Amino acid sequence: MIRHVLGIRQLEVREIEHLLELGTDFKKRIVEGRSVPEIKQKVVGMLFFENSTRTRVSFEQAAYYLGMKTANFSSAGSSMSKGETLKDTILTLRHERLDGLVMRHRMSGAATLAARFFGGPVVNAGDGQHEHPTQALGDALTILERKGRIEGLSVAIVGDVEHSRVARSNAWLLSKMGADIRFVGPRTLMPDTMTMLPGKVCHDLPTGIAGADVIICLRLQRERMLDGLFSSVGEYASMYQINRETLAFARPDCLVMHPGPINRGVELDDPAADSDQSAINAQVENGIFVRMACLYWAFGQEGMGKNFPQAIAAAKAVSKPKGKVKA
Repeated sequence: MIRHVLGIRQLEVREIEHLLELGTDFKKRIVEGRSVPEIKQKVVGMLFFENSTRTRVSFEQAAYYLGMKTANFSSAGSSMSKGETLKDTILTLRHERLDGLVMRHRMSGAATLAARFFGGPVVNAGDGQHEHPTQALGDALTILERKGRIEGLSVAIVGDVEHSRVARSNAWLLSKMGADIRFVGPRTLMPDTMTMLPGKVCHDLPTGIAGADVIICLRLQRERMLDGLFSSVGEYASMYQINRETLAFARPDCLVMHPGPINRGVELDDPAADSDQSAINAQVENGIFVRMACLYWAFGQEGMGKNFPQAIAAAKAVSKPKGKVKA
């Protein structure tokens, strides 16, 4: 049976919990210097049709820890620049005897198309404005480490929801795990199909983050935007930036998160990004371990993991939040 990780919407709660258990186990083993189960003799293709630092490097690290080999691919300089279709590229890579694919693409649904034609596991590393499932899993692991639970938390997702696959995947995952979701941002940066997303909408920042346990800031994705969605970056920052003043509306122990890259001075100011409340660096690190879990699970490996309450306890035990960055 071929397994894919294409989106959070396709995963059941028990599958999400299992992936978080696996990620926790992998992190504990690596932090403690213990051995990690390996997937040897497997080659995974890294197909990144969009620029990426965090996601690409963390998938490469995940494959390295699992003993897998990687074959890197980008559209620049490939046959796609000569007019080859995505389908034919996927078929070519299938017959190059790759065992699995990690794929990022600017078009929504591209990973699903790849899964139809590749014949092996496909892990979605972000497709258009659709989903980014491994980012959401890493964010969930980070929340579990810091908060000890997801159920019952109030999570505010702030900013450019319209263009954010991270917002969609996080909303689906965290709501499935029992969190209360709020989307906060200007009307022009909210999708027309908000009723299809699991959460309430608020256009006023103080109201939207009032009493929040977690704030997930979203990057302004200006490369995807049409002109006129907001008058200026400065005006956006004045209304929706998370900083010391606006954090006062959230809970005192509110966790501040951002999928990166951060536009400092826009979505967040420096004190908020570098404070003890910030979990941004932990998100980056935990991305490695949940991507290990996704590769391990997609390739049909079993036998690891505990029950979910024990995994939460292990996540809290292994996490060592670092102090704020000093100037």
